[in-house]
Amino acid sequence: MSRRSETRRDAPLGRDQNDSSTEKAGTPRDYLAKATARWEMLRQHVEDGVPLTVLAGEHHIGLRTLQRWHQSFKLHGKPGLEPVAPGKRGRRMPSEFVNLVEGLALAKPPRTTAAIHEQVNKVALHQGWAPVSYSTIRSIVGEIDPGMMTLAQQGTAAYRDKYELVWRRRAERPNAVWQADHTELDILVFDASHQPVRPWLTTIMDDYSRALCGYMIFTGAPSSLNTALVLREAIWPKKTAYWPMCGIPDVLYVDHGTDFTSHHLAQAARDLHFEIIFSTVARPQGRGKIERFFGTLNTELLARLPGYLHSVPNPKPGLSIGELDTALEEFIGQNYHQREHQEIKETPQKAWQGNGWLPRLPETIDELNLLLLTVAKPRIVHRDGVHFQGLRYISPLLAAYVGESVILRYDPRDVAEIQVFHRGQHICKAVDPTHERATVTFKDIQKARSARKRQLRGQIKERIATVAEFLPAGQPPTEPTQPDPAAHPTKKTKLRTYAEDE
Repeated sequence: MSRRSETRRDAPLGRDQNDSSTEKAGTPRDYLAKATARWEMLRQHVEDGVPLTVLAGEHHIGLRTLQRWHQSFKLHGKPGLEPVAPGKRGRRMPSEFVNLVEGLALAKPPRTTAAIHEQVNKVALHQGWAPVSYSTIRSIVGEIDPGMMTLAQQGTAAYRDKYELVWRRRAERPNAVWQADHTELDILVFDASHQPVRPWLTTIMDDYSRALCGYMIFTGAPSSLNTALVLREAIWPKKTAYWPMCGIPDVLYVDHGTDFTSHHLAQAARDLHFEIIFSTVARPQGRGKIERFFGTLNTELLARLPGYLHSVPNPKPGLSIGELDTALEEFIGQNYHQREHQEIKETPQKAWQGNGWLPRLPETIDELNLLLLTVAKPRIVHRDGVHFQGLRYISPLLAAYVGESVILRYDPRDVAEIQVFHRGQHICKAVDPTHERATVTFKDIQKARSARKRQLRGQIKERIATVAEFLPAGQPPTEPTQPDPAAHPTKKTKLRTYAEDE
């Protein structure tokens, strides 16, 4: 008897996998629907006494098929009417062989299909199993659950980030939750020394409206100072009409970077009455909204600027960091804030403004500066003022503190003025008289220093060139000429000498 005949005899009636009247097996829901349809036909015969021959003619189903369904119903009840999924065809091998192939595919380090094929056929030869083809091994490996493969080969974190469900939450109102994060931009610009650098961007986004409340472009690694400066810009009202976002948030959502976990930021949060919440370690999904903005910035702004890293094989910078800052401000304020966001279905600016509301603000900008300007340097007050970074700051109120040690606080983006503190008390605001009406940054000072160094190096090269002109390379310097004793013998004295003198 053939294997197919055995299968048909052993299978329950009505559940024959080779039944020509049944469709291909599907999901359990499909099975239930088919079983229900079969029962509705048989119910007319069982309950109403309609002959099976009549039902076969009405529903265009073979009489033999209805008889098998009826017999299966009498033996197994309604479950007997469910179709059976057809078995996999073309594969005749022990279950241990399949488990071996899957185990090798899941084991570390990852193996190629060719390596698995070679290894399992060696085992098959030793166990007396029939060897299998490469395509069979590939089909077995291809049927492994992708989630199982990711978990086995890449670990829990990769599986979680790819397959676990994510609950996307939105804040209930503007300024309820702010997100802060950094990214290294995919562009080269000129720094203050006219050297190509890849800048960093720190942004603060309102979770409810997706609006950017503040940002900062800088060179060097992210720091608590940069974070404080961005937070200061985000909180205090801007001067542009297309950037109304401001105020103190209820919650600041950040990662576990050292700049976000600093004691100074924690103290500022306590003084300004907002809460800092840290995302789960190695779980970037919570910061997906701000990461999405970084992607938008890359594709829509940076890709059309000179110096973009992915435009040409060896990109050259074409903008200064100040010019990039201007381009970014225009993109955010006049483009990103004014267009409809796909997820919230309105523009970020309109979503933030809502029907009109008053954000919570510090009383004065001086109070905000005192909390967030972390740069504090001790100095001695001299008779001509306070000296700092090559500049001299003066104020009439410093006259009472000549010779005293004070603490200076300042904004690195504008050092034309500083805040002076004595024993924890604010004394005054001191200004540099030569830049009283100008904005002087650390970058300007560094640029001036670099220019001075280049000037000195040029003068050094000129003098070295002069030396090389008179002393060609490889020629030792000429020593001063010394008199030759043999050429000029010493004249003997003509004075008479005595025996006692010799």
